[in-house]
Amino acid sequence: MEKHLIQPAVAALVSSVIAIRAHKRKSLNLSGAISGFIVMFIHLAVNYRFGAMLLVFFFTCSKFTRFGEDRKRKLDADFKEGGQRDWIQVFFNSGIATLLVLTTWMLIGSQDKCLDSKESGIITSLIGGIIGQYCCCNGDTWSSELGILSNEEPRLITTYKPVRRGTNGGVTKAGLLAAAAAGAVIGFTFVVLGFFTTKCTSDVTVKQLLVIPLSALAGVCGSVIDSLLGATLQFSGFCTVRKKVVGKPGPTVKRISGLTVLDNNTVNLVSILLTTAITSFAFLCIF
Repeated sequence: MEKHLIQPAVAALVSSVIAIRAHKRKSLNLSGAISGFIVMFIHLAVNYRFGAMLLVFFFTCSKFTRFGEDRKRKLDADFKEGGQRDWIQVFFNSGIATLLVLTTWMLIGSQDKCLDSKESGIITSLIGGIIGQYCCCNGDTWSSELGILSNEEPRLITTYKPVRRGTNGGVTKAGLLAAAAAGAVIGFTFVVLGFFTTKCTSDVTVKQLLVIPLSALAGVCGSVIDSLLGATLQFSGFCTVRKKVVGKPGPTVKRISGLTVLDNNTVNLVSILLTTAITSFAFLCIF
């Protein structure tokens, strides 16, 4: 096989195996598995480091989604076994990064670059945006999936008043720490693989280590933005019949917070857009 075909072939094989496995384990429904294959293939075919960040996000989030399922089933009105994400959630969680990955490919092909604005500010910004996207998504998922299991009483981020578990905009210290850890894991993945796939001057190489704390901050930033939007523009109410927090108003629902402006998917999209833009600009300035 010709050298330039090896990476796409590996990408197709890995993406197929993971998509089929995720569908069987109910992490993705059929539409989610198909769209997941497309997204994974693009990431891996362009750059293994981009693919690795996506896979770390997917596997860790799938694991934490399954963690404590029995308790989540009692608390979450929209609980689905295994998470069962569909194509909308796949593209909302990785669509922006996929566009950035394709833009990077059009500019430099499948070359792997260190973060260095002196060499290319555009590439540094694009890579920073990709990292920011997955720090945001990973941070939001870890904080949500682990925060809801915390014994600590959640508080609404806008008023700091105690709220029921599962309320949009409710935060805990454990959830914020989980968001920081989730971002750091994405940054760590990018940095470690870069030591094997890039060749940069010693000072630039050492500076790449800053990606890890910056990624931790991006994880927290994404989680906080998501919580602020959830507390203000996304409805939360308590259903007196189901005895659960729900996301839509109704005759048996007592409002807790928020307006019916955004739903969960659009909250995620806006928080991803903002975190991606902030991280991209920060990487341009720092590197």
